[in-house]
Amino acid sequence: MEIKEIVKQKYGQAALRVTSGGSSCCGAAPADQHCCDPITGNLYDAEQTGQLPETAVLASLGCGNPTALAELKPGETVLDLGSGGGIDVLLSARRVGPAGKAYGLDMTDEMLALANENKRKAGVGNVEFLKGEIEHIPLPDNSVDVIISNCVINLSADKDRVLAEAFRVLKPGGRFAVSDVVTRGEIPSEIRQSVLMWVGCVAGALEEIEYKTKLAAAGFDHIDIEPTRVYRAEDAAAFLQDQALDVQTIAPEIDGKFMSGFIRARKPL
Repeated sequence: MEIKEIVKQKYGQAALRVTSGGSSCCGAAPADQHCCDPITGNLYDAEQTGQLPETAVLASLGCGNPTALAELKPGETVLDLGSGGGIDVLLSARRVGPAGKAYGLDMTDEMLALANENKRKAGVGNVEFLKGEIEHIPLPDNSVDVIISNCVINLSADKDRVLAEAFRVLKPGGRFAVSDVVTRGEIPSEIRQSVLMWVGCVAGALEEIEYKTKLAAAGFDHIDIEPTRVYRAEDAAAFLQDQALDVQTIAPEIDGKFMSGFIRARKPL
């Protein structure tokens, strides 16, 4: 099964779990306390989530809080790539105000249904959820002020295409402001595989220098990656033990090498 189908299946299951009263937690089945923590835990403050439908919060599968970091302005048009249950779109809609617009793009029917239900519960009018793939954004050239995304681009098998599409739909001077998981330095492939099982949300994470190189190749400038959380060996210890892996051997190889980052770039004027 190719990565796109795996992702679609996993996130579809996560949406269904949330609507039946469970937690999404990276699409783990059953939800496991180790499956995502500390990656998806405590990303939003109560002031942000207090005004949102509970199912939007429970369905959050991100690794950051791009709406808090993207400096959205009233009247802007923002697009969330891989919008899931809609938490970042609903938060963005509030920031850009009635004169602005917030789009969410997702390929999973179950997540789109959940997002539209959350939109209805939140009573916001400046939100639109689109069905499609982040490698083929169904919006015209030069139509968006800001692109956000929350731990989704790493899941794409064709990141160059995603970045090229992001560049295309941004207006000149438009901003790319996403949260994603990146790696730092060399990680042996067999360890990368076992750790990727722990970090279920980060299959395919790019090395930070490679991420910058790909952004530049797509045409972006003002490129910056700011670490927001660096994952330590002890964060993975419980999971690694559950997988019957030698924690003592693996720990030094992964300590500090996986991180959530806020990735900024700009489409030149």
